[in-house]
Amino acid sequence: MLRKVALFSLWIGLIIYAFFLAPPDQPDTFELIKKLSIGQWQGINPLIISLFNLMGVWPLAYSALAFTDGRSQKIPAWPFATASFGVGAFALLPYLFLREPNQEFVGKKNVFIKLLDSRVTGIILTVIASILVAYGVQGGNWQDFIQQWQTNRFIHVMSLDFCLLCILFPVLLGDDMARRGWKNNQLFWLISLVPLLGPLIYLCVRPALTEDNATDIAKQQVIVNS
Repeated sequence: MLRKVALFSLWIGLIIYAFFLAPPDQPDTFELIKKLSIGQWQGINPLIISLFNLMGVWPLAYSALAFTDGRSQKIPAWPFATASFGVGAFALLPYLFLREPNQEFVGKKNVFIKLLDSRVTGIILTVIASILVAYGVQGGNWQDFIQQWQTNRFIHVMSLDFCLLCILFPVLLGDDMARRGWKNNQLFWLISLVPLLGPLIYLCVRPALTEDNATDIAKQQVIVNS
């Protein structure tokens, strides 16, 4: 219950901060988002380009955990995970405080879950994220980024959103590790404390959910309920 209250409070606080306390919105924000979205990056700070694109990597990383977690939840995970592609933690936080602890995967994997469960997906995301981070760090103008962070609501809130997604990943991580037989506190904290790359490397090395195990669990639940 304490976790639910904390996550709910964080969600409300994030909304209040983003709309009432963050720096003011700028008149060219829509044009900036449009250029970032269609790849017209000339004249845009590489740090902003990198950050914007990394905000597309995070929802996929969360989806790789949330879609299996949501299988046994009262609420489906897909609406929140899908919305997170547009608004990040603003969409994921409601799922995180509404869900219940879930350390089992029941049923068979559909095609989409198989894709998200694949180590290949984790490797692709890790390579993309590494390239984006290197591009932003090597070619970025930090002074310009700090100035925009202080004066531009879009840049400011997007940066905050990125940091929150780094911090919130452990909320789903523990149950995902348990579903795969990885109950290791040291490994949990190692993954959690390395921003972005820790979770992505986890997707590359975690054991796959086997359909045999999923089927066995389902049969056991049928027996218990009968």
